[in-house]
Amino acid sequence: MPNSNEMTVIASKGTLDWAYPPFILASTGIAMGKEVTVFCTFYGLNLLLKDLTHLRISPQGNPDMPMKMPFGPKWFQAIDFSQKIPNIFWNIPGMEIFATRMMLKTFKNNGMASIEELRSICVEMGVKFIACEMTMGMFGFSRDDFIEGIEFAGAATYLDVADKSSQDLFI
Repeated sequence: MPNSNEMTVIASKGTLDWAYPPFILASTGIAMGKEVTVFCTFYGLNLLLKDLTHLRISPQGNPDMPMKMPFGPKWFQAIDFSQKIPNIFWNIPGMEIFATRMMLKTFKNNGMASIEELRSICVEMGVKFIACEMTMGMFGFSRDDFIEGIEFAGAATYLDVADKSSQDLFI
């Protein structure tokens, strides 16, 4: 029988922009008094690594991503360049790094917490994180690559938790 006080999230994406949803949902759920478990699998394992500086935005994979400049006069910042830049532009070497830097500046300008800060908040508040052991083996990760305080288990463990949960989200 599902427990209305439990929530699970499957985090399967590992880019900078996709790191925010699982941490925002998990921290909100736990702040609302829910027991929250986040199962990180495939590229979502990146969210539990000690070092997150490698996380990038993938503008080519997000063709409708709003692209506004986080600097300059207000009229310049209001221009949505995503509608004016062809997708092939993102294939130019260095553009992914440029997009990542612009997104990080946008987050900072808007007072958003960093991924590291959101993750720390989740850990401190008691969100349970599970790193998928099968994916770890497939990608060659060791337990030492990950932050302290997480669990290492497989899909069966997640499914046991999800079986008792009333909210299960896939990101």
